Formats: sequence, C-alpha cells, structure tokens
Amino acid sequence: MDLLVHARRMARYNRWMNEKLYACCAQLTDEQRKQDAGAFFKSIHGTLNHLLLADRVWMGRFTGVPFAVRSLAQELYGDFDPLRRERVKTDGDIVDWVGRLREADLDTELAYTSIVSPAPRRIGMDIAVTHFFNHQTHHRGQVTTLLMQRGIDPGVTDLMWLGSDHGQDAKQV
Repeated sequence: MDLLVHARRMARYNRWMNEKLYACCAQLTDEQRKQDAGAFFKSIHGTLNHLLLADRVWMGRFTGVPFAVRSLAQELYGDFDPLRRERVKTDGDIVDWVGRLREADLDTELAYTSIVSPAPRRIGMDIAVTHFFNHQTHHRGQVTTLLMQRGIDPGVTDLMWLGSDHGQDAKQV
C-alpha cells in the first residue's frame, strides 16, 4: 500500500470521526463530559483535550513550528465549544498538511524531543506519520466506549465506511 495515499485517507477519517464524536459529545452536559471515568485522561473531555494537544504537538514537529506544552494531560480548553472549534481547525490543518506531503518526505527522518522523557529522538517520518494516525484512533476508541457507557451510540466507526454519511461510495476513499 502507498503510505501517502493511506495518510491522506487517515486524515479524512480523522476529520470524519471527530465530527461524529463531537456531535455525540454535544448531547452530554459539561459535567457528564468532565466526569472522571477512569480513562487514561480521566474523562471524555480530558481525552478530547489530549487528542487535540497531541495532534498539535505532532503537527508542530512535522511542520517545524513547535507547539509547546507542559504535559500530555494539559487542558487546552476548559469549555466544549472552543475545544470543538479548535478541533475542526486542527483537522483542516492536518488534511491540508497531508495534502502537501510528498513521497520523498516520508523517506526522511524526524528529529524531535520527547515530552514524556525529554531527550532528543530521531524516527523515520513514515513511522511518525503512521503513529500520528494510530494514536488518534486509539484514543477515539476510548471516547466511543465512554459514550456507549452513557447510552450514546456513535454509530459506524470503521474506516471502510468513511464518507458514507456524506453520500459517497466507500470505494472512493
């Protein structure tokens, strides 16, 4: 499989799933979204914040415009509406960036400093991009579980159905 084609598909999937999840989360009260549910980042709100933070950190690494944070659990936005607006903006930035990405870019190395254990690291850009999209999917899976526990079904989340909510044939992705 062509990693560039896959990355572009995953950028669209990321945006599609975030739209679905935020629509589901909007059905909850602020208190429900922020209730500690024992997830890695405690709550739905904490997990959504972490996803946005991590995406911005990785995008900063990819674009050379660092996004500084104190921790991976740092709350970027305490209110749902700004968090949702910024998610939409960041998802657009991801789609745009991946649209400019070239095969040659994926053959380079990415140098960065880890947040978890601040040390210089180097990783193949192909692995970094794969990790970026895998990380999103991992934490969105946690959000879907937390939503289901609250009686909200996010519907189909499988990659193969990307675009079906928009009247597109899944084969077109």
